Amino acid sequence: MIMKFFLALTAGLFVSSTLVAESTKPMMKAVVVHEYGGPEVLKYEDAPQPEPKEDEILVRVVAAGVNPVDGMIRAGMFAKYSKNAFPMVPGYDIAGTVEKTRAKIDKYKPGDAVYAYIGLNKGGGYAEYAVATDKEVSPKPKSLNFEEAAAVPLVAETAWQALFDVAKLSAGQTVLIHGGSGGVGTFAIQIAKARGAKVIATASTANQDLLKQLGADVAIDYTKQKFEDIAKDVDVVMDTIGEDTLARSYGVVKKGGFIVSLVARPDRAELEKHGIRGAPMSVVPNSDELAEITKLIDAKKVKVIVSQAFPLSDAVKAQEQAATGHTRGKIVLKVAEAPK
Repeated sequence: MIMKFFLALTAGLFVSSTLVAESTKPMMKAVVVHEYGGPEVLKYEDAPQPEPKEDEILVRVVAAGVNPVDGMIRAGMFAKYSKNAFPMVPGYDIAGTVEKTRAKIDKYKPGDAVYAYIGLNKGGGYAEYAVATDKEVSPKPKSLNFEEAAAVPLVAETAWQALFDVAKLSAGQTVLIHGGSGGVGTFAIQIAKARGAKVIATASTANQDLLKQLGADVAIDYTKQKFEDIAKDVDVVMDTIGEDTLARSYGVVKKGGFIVSLVARPDRAELEKHGIRGAPMSVVPNSDELAEITKLIDAKKVKVIVSQAFPLSDAVKAQEQAATGHTRGKIVLKVAEAPK
């Protein structure tokens, strides 16, 4: 059920990058997918360097984020709904420097340090160069290195949009965050706290200390405790798990409260039964919101958790680890040396 919903939610959104094989084009190293399949279809090889359109920036990628959705796209889970063309380069989080801009871009110049969530409809992050629009790009946080910055955009924007754009969480309210130690969860805890909310978060035994370090007011070990025995009358639930976790969440929300799910569509009958509201959500690139997240990072109100960094040539290992669902924070790919 969750997968059917996620497929439908992304219908029409995913159109892969097409690599035009022209010998006259500058070449770069990239991780390229020529057919759907397991991690083994990720090939580290030479590929044509993308050319920015009039409203795009060419970014020299220093690091790229790795997300579970990367592997889902690689495996063809959205193939039925996408206008896919091979070969394609996966990757949706990038951090690097501006290499070149075109006529409609006046906010950035070559050499500027930037980061971006470049959208599931484009991709191209697992490469030495990628293109992004000014609606996707924001100046890199000064307090982060490039590997840390690459871990931010997709998951942080997901957390922001789920909590504030969809669920309308406000200061003084209480939010229950399922999966608090994951990529989205680690940002959701900190962003909610920074905006004045009380945070209850769930994670396994090994990650209880992390929840507290991130600022959770109440940390729940889901392997030993039922969250519904502890979390009661919350204003908002942010669900990153679905299935039984979502089913058990309706009863912990106060009347008029909200459930936002990243992986399933909340059951309308259950929402009405409990007098609450709910909605699914899918993240879209938003450079203005990314800039607000940057402010929180540079103000030391949000820290970035990078659990592992792999060379670009080890994208297979990186995606295998991301697929386990047990990563603290984020995994990144090291693409190039950071500029001096």
